[in-house]
Amino acid sequence: MATETAQPAQIPDEAEARRALVLLDLPLVVDLIELTLNHALFAVRAASTLAEADAIVADWDPHIAVVDMDHEGSSDLLLHLGASNTLTRSEVPILGLTRRGDLRTKLKAFDLGVDDILTTPFSPEELLARAIVIARRASGIQGPIVPTIRLGEMEIDIVNRQVRAGGSVIHLSGIEQSLLYLLASRGGQIVSREEILDAVWGTDFVTESNIVDRHVRSLRVKLQNDYRRPRFIATVPGEGYRFIPTFSNVGWDGGSGGPAEVGHRRRKQKPHAPARSRTRAGA
Repeated sequence: MATETAQPAQIPDEAEARRALVLLDLPLVVDLIELTLNHALFAVRAASTLAEADAIVADWDPHIAVVDMDHEGSSDLLLHLGASNTLTRSEVPILGLTRRGDLRTKLKAFDLGVDDILTTPFSPEELLARAIVIARRASGIQGPIVPTIRLGEMEIDIVNRQVRAGGSVIHLSGIEQSLLYLLASRGGQIVSREEILDAVWGTDFVTESNIVDRHVRSLRVKLQNDYRRPRFIATVPGEGYRFIPTFSNVGWDGGSGGPAEVGHRRRKQKPHAPARSRTRAGA
C-alpha cells in the first residue's frame, strides 16, 4: 500500500462514522480500542456493564460490537444484538475478545454467534483489520482502511508500522507500535508499568526483568526522545510513563514546529493500577 499520499484519520463525526459498541470493564484497553478504531472512522461508545450496553444499543443502534466474552453479561448482550448459532448473519456483527486462547473457548464463542474472535492482548493492526472485515461482511460497504492517524504533529501509519514527524520516517516493531498506541490512548495520563505489562504482554505473563523499560527505551531511541528532556514519552519516577499531549517536533532531522494537541478525545483522569512488587530498572 502506498503511504505517501495517505491522509491522516481524524476523530470521526458520529453522524457519518460506523458506530462501534464496546462491552469491556478494562478502561485502559477501551481507550486503546477507541484510538485504534479511529483509523477506520469508527465512533466508539463503551459500556462496563450489561445495563449500560443495552442502553447504548437502544439509543445508538451500533453497526458493530466488540464484546469481551469473559464478561458476565456477554451472552445476554449477544442475544440482545441478534446473534445466533444458525450460521445466519447477525443483526449486529460481533467481534469477540477473550483472554483464553484455547480452541474450546473459541468454539464456544462462535456457538454463541460471534462473527470473529480475537485473543487478548492484541495488536492494534489486527483489531482494526478484523473489525473492518466483519463490518464489511455485514454491510456490504467496501470502505478503505485509513492507514494513518495524527497525534499532534506525529502521524502513525498502522498498516506499515511507521511514524512520520518533521520529515523523518521511522519503522516500529509490533511491540513498539502497541506501546505507542497504549500510551497515546491515555495522552497526558500516567500508565503504570504493571498496566503496560498486562495490556501488551497479558495478565498471565510473569517476569522479574525490566521488559517494559527495555521496550520503552527502544521506542524512545527511534523517536529521538531523551528521557531527561522528553518530547513524546515521559518517565514518572516510581509510577510509570506518560505520553506528552503537547510537543514540538523540533530536532527531527532539523524540522521545526510549535506545540500541538494530541488529536483524540480528552478523558477524565482514571486511577492507574498500583504496581506489583516487581523490580525494574528505570528507563
